[in-house]
Amino acid sequence: MAKLIIVSNRLPVKLQEKDGELTYKTSEGGLATGLGSIYKKDDNIWIGWPGLVIEEEEKQKQIASDLRQESMRPVFLTETEIKEFYEGFSNETLWPTFHYFSQYAVYDQQLWETYVSVNQKYCDEVVKQAGPDDTIWVHDYQLLLLPCMLRSRLPNITIGFFQHIPFPSYEIFRILPWRKEILEGMLGSDLIGFHTYDDMRHFLSAVNRIVGYGSMHGWINTNNRSLLVDSFPMGIDYEKYADTANLEEVKKREKIYRSNLAAKKIVLSIDRLDYSKGIPQRLQAFELFLEKYPEFHEKVTLVMLVVPSRDAVDKYKELKEEIDEMVGRINGRYSHINWNPIQYFYRSYPIETLSAFYRMADVALVTPMRDGMNLVCKEYVASRLDHTGVLILSEMAGASKELSEALLINPNDINQLVETLHTALTMPEEEQKAHMSSMQDTLRRYNIHHWVNMFMDRLSYVKIKQMSLATTYLDEATFMEMSDSYDSASSRLFFLEYDGALVDYKNKPLMARPDEELMELLERLCNDPKNRVVIVSSREKANMQDWLGHLNIDIIAEHGVWIKQRGTGWQTMLSLMDDWKKDIRLILDLYVDRTPGSFIEEKQYSLVWHYRKVETGLGEMRARELVSHLNFLAANSNLQVLDGQMAVEIKAQEINKGKASSFWLNKYPHKFVMAVGDDWGDEDIFKAMPREAYTIKIGNAYSVAKYHLDSCDEVRETLTKLLQVRRQESASGGALMTG
Repeated sequence: MAKLIIVSNRLPVKLQEKDGELTYKTSEGGLATGLGSIYKKDDNIWIGWPGLVIEEEEKQKQIASDLRQESMRPVFLTETEIKEFYEGFSNETLWPTFHYFSQYAVYDQQLWETYVSVNQKYCDEVVKQAGPDDTIWVHDYQLLLLPCMLRSRLPNITIGFFQHIPFPSYEIFRILPWRKEILEGMLGSDLIGFHTYDDMRHFLSAVNRIVGYGSMHGWINTNNRSLLVDSFPMGIDYEKYADTANLEEVKKREKIYRSNLAAKKIVLSIDRLDYSKGIPQRLQAFELFLEKYPEFHEKVTLVMLVVPSRDAVDKYKELKEEIDEMVGRINGRYSHINWNPIQYFYRSYPIETLSAFYRMADVALVTPMRDGMNLVCKEYVASRLDHTGVLILSEMAGASKELSEALLINPNDINQLVETLHTALTMPEEEQKAHMSSMQDTLRRYNIHHWVNMFMDRLSYVKIKQMSLATTYLDEATFMEMSDSYDSASSRLFFLEYDGALVDYKNKPLMARPDEELMELLERLCNDPKNRVVIVSSREKANMQDWLGHLNIDIIAEHGVWIKQRGTGWQTMLSLMDDWKKDIRLILDLYVDRTPGSFIEEKQYSLVWHYRKVETGLGEMRARELVSHLNFLAANSNLQVLDGQMAVEIKAQEINKGKASSFWLNKYPHKFVMAVGDDWGDEDIFKAMPREAYTIKIGNAYSVAKYHLDSCDEVRETLTKLLQVRRQESASGGALMTG
């Protein structure tokens, strides 16, 4: 039975050892909470590190046995691996870079090498557990290389990847020395998910400019496969938090905590210890608030919970010391005998205690400098059963895109935070309820189960789409079948794309003149009276006439606008006015001005913007902009935008290579049909072909074609071999001979 394999840095339990006894404690964190119920269904499993270094083989076996009962499989890491992979590369290189604190990032080759080797260790464990029909769901920045490693070992398996932290802009990401390897690692997935559209956009930009793959509507087409990038805002188990807040035990705890606080208004702050959370800035704002609004002295208390995290990392030690000092100074300055403005706790708490805090807090202060999603704000909203309370939320948190009814602030603007805190503390109850009810409706609908279902449904869709567009390599057995069909056919049609299928692409289009070998091959093909050869091209008809017009062949030029049957002159498939060219050319001229090395080619019924000679990255970026610009303009017209090989073409929508190819299919008899193309523009040709046709794509990108070859040379070799096949009738019967 097919299963889901969840893979993350840590398992959803934390292994602890005391006096030789092993205990298992449920982990804190959004991922453990979010997927806690899912991995135990059916035969699903979760793979990850159990949270403790265990070197003794016997203990490892015992732990593996214990965890197996809980649907988990451990990956054991050494002290060195924890230091260099987790504390080192993951949290001193990737974490600061991805959270826009690149000044804190460490670039160390040894840390990188350990990161690679640990990702490989996870890969080995997944391969042990995975069956051919399983789905693998990899999580977060510690395992960015894992999808590609798995793809190389399990080429056809379904792989999803979700990034729980932000993905930085290209200008930040490009600083990483291992930027290309990281992107290629992620691109091993079938579906890559982020919390927000901004993160998705940053990733696509980095892939385009660093690896060179463009994208269209989130789809990335690599050399041999297509994958999808999309945004999936992560929810929480809404009912779990709402039900917990309604427990009698939680209500009792709330009553006890309230009785220990003299203040009428309570502001709540809950964070892991991390510089991305903006805790010092929050304290600075609260101090300024007390200074500016003395009427709130003894009436408001900030309850601040900081959960210990990464204590061994120097930056975190320094941050802890800074927070301790600020809390002490503010309390020393403002506290009275019955009132401390800040109640500060440096420890983790169970969900029941957190729920009591959520219930009692009039205001939740969630103001990270940068955060992937931040589930604390969602947990607070879900716990407000009476619909009161105010959420102050940083614009830099992914959750801000969903919780627009919160009071959104820029965490770098201390004065704005002060004024927003005052607004929150003085907000009428009726207004509070309106905001809170709206946010609760959103979170109730888009909960953790919706997030999981949405991601898994999208992953299934991607796989179905890939399978529908998968091609098979045209191997020897297929060739022999094709050669038999060719040899026995009384009439044959060939549709051969010129650029990319018969001739390699050149930096300058006019350099792609046919060579002597190709001319000889085409002459041999068209000299057979049973063959009708149609050369298909997006080039101007003048070029095709100059190069191939003297041959006994048919030609389709300019994406199907012009056709030429052998022995006749050129005809147009459609009579069109070209008034649109004047306006479109102005736009293309603008992109030429902005993009050194680009140029415009004008055909009779289309315009083409070429960027083959443009700096790698810049050309692809400009092409994405131009395609978007032209698609907007063409939305209500008869124009079509084609994003081809290092070129963007705009032409009449009614015309394409497929419709032009259909002219020959309808007019001339054919017992054997072969079509060869290389880019997305040639998909129209493949779609027009009859079911029995041999359709061949150059390169292993997904296509509606049945087969693929790897290069122009292989196309020429295949055609040459077909010409060598002869069926000669002998006295005793038919025998196939080659020569």
